[in-house]
This record gives sequence, C-alpha cells and structure tokens, in this order.
Amino acid sequence: MDAWLLITIALGFWMAWNIGANDVANSMGTAVGAKAITPKQAAVIAGLMNFTGAYFFGKSVTETIRKGILDINMIRDPIVIVYGSLAALLAASIWLIFATYNGLPVSTTHSIIGGVVGYGLVYAGTAIVNWWKLGQVVLSWILSPIFGAIVAFFVFLAVKRSILARKDPVRSARYWAPFWTGLAFVVIGTMFYIKVLHGSNLLKGVLFYGIPVGFTIFILSYTLIKARFRPKDPYLGVERIFRKVQIVTSAYVALAHGSNDVANAVGPIAAAYAVLSMGLKGMEVPVPRWILALGGLGIAIGIFTYGYKVMETVGRKITELTNTRGFSIDFSAATVILVATWLGMPISTTHVVVGAVVGIGLARGVKAINISILRDIIISWFVTVPVTAAISAVIFKIFLLAG
Repeated sequence: MDAWLLITIALGFWMAWNIGANDVANSMGTAVGAKAITPKQAAVIAGLMNFTGAYFFGKSVTETIRKGILDINMIRDPIVIVYGSLAALLAASIWLIFATYNGLPVSTTHSIIGGVVGYGLVYAGTAIVNWWKLGQVVLSWILSPIFGAIVAFFVFLAVKRSILARKDPVRSARYWAPFWTGLAFVVIGTMFYIKVLHGSNLLKGVLFYGIPVGFTIFILSYTLIKARFRPKDPYLGVERIFRKVQIVTSAYVALAHGSNDVANAVGPIAAAYAVLSMGLKGMEVPVPRWILALGGLGIAIGIFTYGYKVMETVGRKITELTNTRGFSIDFSAATVILVATWLGMPISTTHVVVGAVVGIGLARGVKAINISILRDIIISWFVTVPVTAAISAVIFKIFLLAG
C-alpha cells in the first residue's frame, strides 16, 4: 500500500476520533444534561449508533470534493489532491482537538471546509474557490443557531402550556405527552428518509415514513401512559415520560450524525485512495466499506475517550436542562435540520443544537443563560474556517516544498 495512503488513513482516523470527541454533544449533550442518561451510557449509545450510521448509511462519494468548495478542474496533478487531503485533515484535527480540550462545540464540516479552502488558495489562488458556496457556509453560522433558538423557544412554550402549566399536569400529560411524542417521531421518521436514505421528496417522507412511525408511537405512548402513569408528584411524572423519549431521540440524532459527518473524516481518505489508484478520474468512486468502517470506529473511540468535555458544555454549562427541555431541543433541532436539508441549505447540526439550547434558556429568561460560555462558543464558530484555512495553507506549502 502506498505510503501516502497509509499516512492519509492514519490522519483520517485521527479526524474521525476528533469528530467523535467533539460532535457527540450534538446528540447526547442534552440527554446527559437533563440526566436522562449518564455520560458513560451516552458514550455507549452514541458510539454504537454513530458506527452503525457510518457503516451502513455513510455517504458513498467524496464529500469534501463534491461540496463544490474548489473548482477541481483547475487541479491537474493527482498528488495535489493527496497533499491537500493531508493538509485539510491535519488542520481540521488540530483545530478540533483544541476546541474539544476547551469544551467548545464547533462544526467539523466547517473545519474541513476551511482546510480545503486553505490548500486551494495556496495552489491556485482565489480563482479556485467557489466564493458563493463559501458565503452560504458563512450565512449558515448565523441562520443555524437563530432558527434552532426560535423553534426551540416556541416548542418548549407549547409543551409547557399544554402540560406543565395546566391545573392537572397528570391529566394533561396523559393526552398531550403521546401527541408530542408522536409528533417528534413524525419528524424522526421523515428525517430518516431525507438524511439517511437520501430521499428528496419531503411529502413522500412525511406520508410514508413520518406519519406511520409517529402514529404508531402515539398509540403505544397513549396506551402505556394510561396504564402505568400514576406518579405522586405530577411534574416529576411528566419529566419521567420525556426522559424515556429523549433517550430515543438522542440515539436517532447519533445515527444520523454518523451517517453524514463520517464523510468529513473519510472523504479525504477516499480522495487520496481514488487518485493514487485511478488518477483524477477516480475522485467520484464510491467509498469502500472498510473506509466507512474505519471512520465509524474512529468516531466511536473519540466518543468513549474524550466526548464528555463538549457534552458537559452543551448539556450543563449553557443553561439548566430538564427532560422536557431536552426533548424540546432534540425535537426542534431535528425539525430545523430536516427543513434545511430539504431546502438544500448548508446548515450545521452543532450550531442548530446550541441555538436550540439557547432558545430554551430564553424561554426561561435571559438570566438562565451563561452568557460568557455562549460568547466563547460563538467566537470559536467564526474563527473555525479562517483558522483551519491558515493551518492547512502552511502545511500544504510545506508538503509542496518537501515534495
């Protein structure tokens, strides 16, 4: 096996480890913060679901090349793709390990995009960069958290008014909790069709996946709650219901995360594998299963060994979470991501989830939000692409000089 390919595989595995260590908070941070599960349980669930999503549903083409950030027609030498893949992986991984160490939830997708832009600028200047596409990425920094916050704000208010604010929360929960649970699974079923099966027809996803799954869960929830729901404290009883639902919704987000974000690690591996074996024409070749498995394994190990750092920030440091609040965040994030995916908007799961957490905090009053933590997170978002681009540019230049 080519030495350059071995190096790329090693760096890709490290990148996957960083994705697991940082992005796990997207799916499990709220469940841990609301004490639905422990950090160790979160690591096991997220590890298994991310690996499953990566191996069985991982995207089959080189994402970092297909995103359109660079005009690949301007690259004539296959070794440039190899050097660029290495530089992008190294730059993204260095930034992610810094962010994870400081408990900052940043976008792994934006980290890789920054790395790709960096080596592209060094190789061919500004002409090679698709600035319109990059502008969409920058716009997503603003839109993702805003949409997440708005939807979570109103979802939590609706849950609060339909259940928690009623004179008899137990009676209200018996009717409304199954509705909210079923509605969440309408979104989950539709998201499975859109994000995992890569369907493009939203109406088909809702009618044939979302509604059947949601209605089934509604019936099951209604039956179980009517039969077993006899708590002494009505509010604790309501939280107990949503605790179980939140575990399932968090597990689904982990599955979807593995199926999509694994490409941020294995995409550069696949690019190097393709050009080293088939030249520039091989860049659209499907990713071999062993590469997807490698990425899934790296994500899982990252979750087990270091995922608790960012989980702590998302789940506990921004605002205090309960199970109803955590459910509202998962439901809102899933809805926003679904709509954005359907519209083709470049949106970050990390940014949506953090925005949703902020929205829940705002529903309780501005004082419920840790402003200093939020400020640090937002700053880290805006410097992600420039920092990774700069690091990648330096590394790529070193490769060119050494080569």
